Amino acid sequence: MLRLLSIAFLIVPLAVAGPAVTLAQTPPAAPAHPVRPTPPTRDPHTPGYVSAQELPDGANAPANQDGNFILGPTHDPAPEMAVRDDVPQGAVYEFIMSSSDSKIYPGILRDPGTFGTPDPNNPAKLIVTTSHPAPYTRKVTVYVPKQYVPGTAAPFIVGADGPDHMLFTALDNLIAEHKVPVMIAISISNGGGDAQGSERGLEYDTMSGVYAEFVEREVLPQVEERYHIKLTKDPNGRATMGGSSGGSCALIMAWYHPELYHRVLTYSGTYINQQWPWNPKTPHGAWGFHETLIPKSPRKPLRIWMEVGDRDLFNPNTMRDGMHDWVVANEDMARVLAAKGYHYQFVFARNAGHVDRATRQQTLPEALEYLWQGYPVTK
Repeated sequence: MLRLLSIAFLIVPLAVAGPAVTLAQTPPAAPAHPVRPTPPTRDPHTPGYVSAQELPDGANAPANQDGNFILGPTHDPAPEMAVRDDVPQGAVYEFIMSSSDSKIYPGILRDPGTFGTPDPNNPAKLIVTTSHPAPYTRKVTVYVPKQYVPGTAAPFIVGADGPDHMLFTALDNLIAEHKVPVMIAISISNGGGDAQGSERGLEYDTMSGVYAEFVEREVLPQVEERYHIKLTKDPNGRATMGGSSGGSCALIMAWYHPELYHRVLTYSGTYINQQWPWNPKTPHGAWGFHETLIPKSPRKPLRIWMEVGDRDLFNPNTMRDGMHDWVVANEDMARVLAAKGYHYQFVFARNAGHVDRATRQQTLPEALEYLWQGYPVTK
């Protein structure tokens, strides 16, 4: 794999999936960070990258086809991304969760303006000394389509870094067009901060089933009780989605709990070495997905849609471990998924940055339609 030269700046990635990322904690203002250098633009035909079909500019990949695709540089919103008066509009509800009510995530915070230092004996291990307990609140936003029949067990999708109103608009139109099932969407804000030592990093980058268990035990029961809906227990009717670390979280949820989720949608997935605290069982964090976990594990019953941009993050940071290139990570994910025979679609977007908003507006309806292939749609 061709590796690019390191960028001699510290880059702290901030992930955005949807219109905003809710930061529940309000620590003192951090010192101004240096301007982030522009990520290099990658060529999808670089030696070592997966072979992919180049699509006409402005076109999306076919919603019923597995494989690797390259989008052109023009990213106009799909028709389903516009609010339409002639389709039923779902109801959107919100409630607040507090760390004081959680038995799983009591809350942590990394001091502002701090990061960490690599272990001198292991550059893949980051030492963070400025993380400490701290409370948080988070918003949970719930979309219920107009077509939902009360009392029926509905399929649903769980999204990270909510609220995600782009998702709700897309579902209004796709459900009306009978392209996806009538589903609930549950958009969960993170617990604050970003990367190692933060609550968001702990929730999204930890290679374990804990976050999925948090959602199952502490979020979904409240959604059902508050809004008088019933969520399916069938993993084939359950999906996860997210961008950046929220994307790696989406796959982590399904990987460690395939009895709960079979469908995964990710933008600029953080399949890199960002787990903290360090765990000897998964010493390279989510980089381990394409390095060892997927290649060496039996195929799981997952359907996966992934996207990465040609200007996506390349962040050597202080660790210099060779495991902080988002494009390489997603290219490697596509390679190992294909080798194991997974149903997946990988989209490489030209003229696109990290969790690129224009690319998301172009591709989200197609991504959702691909994601729900094989699930019955009532017409």
